[in-house]
Amino acid sequence: MTGVITGFAIILAVIAVGVILSRTGVIRDDRERLVLNRVAFYAASPALLFTSVAKSDAETLFSPVILVIFLATLATAVVYIIASVLFFRQDLPTTTMGAASACYFNSVNIGLPVSVYVLGEATYVVPVLVLQMVVFTPFILAGLVADGDTGGRSRLARIWEPVRTAVFSPVVIGSVLGLVVALVGLQIPDPVMRPLEILGGASIPMILISFGASLRNTAPLATPEDRPGTLTATALKLVGMPLIAWLIGLGMGLDDTQLYAAVILAALPAAQNVYNYAATYQRGMIMARDTVFLTTFGSLPVMLGIALLFGR
Repeated sequence: MTGVITGFAIILAVIAVGVILSRTGVIRDDRERLVLNRVAFYAASPALLFTSVAKSDAETLFSPVILVIFLATLATAVVYIIASVLFFRQDLPTTTMGAASACYFNSVNIGLPVSVYVLGEATYVVPVLVLQMVVFTPFILAGLVADGDTGGRSRLARIWEPVRTAVFSPVVIGSVLGLVVALVGLQIPDPVMRPLEILGGASIPMILISFGASLRNTAPLATPEDRPGTLTATALKLVGMPLIAWLIGLGMGLDDTQLYAAVILAALPAAQNVYNYAATYQRGMIMARDTVFLTTFGSLPVMLGIALLFGR
């Protein structure tokens, strides 16, 4: 239990540094803040994922935890769609964003720190990241462009372009290369591995500082028409998806460690990518933004409660 509390304390402390830097004017605007994200995305996070996966047990990468997450994601999305149809009808793109907000969790910016400091194993998030980008992203984008202006391009082209970008992104490439090293059993020489480890060590601090700096002037639930969808997506993300993952994991006979990992991952907050997609296509932006904000703060006490229930 002490280790879990320590893990959360580390994450919150670094986020607090970002808040302080923003409020004191060290990080003055989004342009400066996003430099941290870009360095993390293009250099530090790929290095962290490569070194973590390359040194990991390959069996962890193909554990039943990933199947639980896949099934829990689908089930949570279906629950949101049913709730939307019954209680607050939305058009297809907005429903798509609500469902994505409820089940597509932050596997990098928050997932990596939680995986490292709470689960003690970074490799759990790697197959989840690939699953999200390769399998789920095309469906989200298809829903977003289903009834919109294609801008002179085919809908398939509009879907494929961001999917291709995601699949060939540095974090995916770093993860795949690390997987190859782990599966083949290659020994990377120290003059190569050590610089990558140093670079990877910068990933989580930069991500969390940037997130903390982004929290200025955020007012969720200010738009009445978006509240039902936002609150439903938030409740499903924080409570529904972890509960579904727990039930599926029990049904599959996962051991205690695997079940704990699956439920913790399912409790991660909505991904910032969800808002990026919404902003790109100008559909469901407020709902996506508010759900990301609410679940980011709500997920930490939820995960702490899960740790208590599992006796960690």
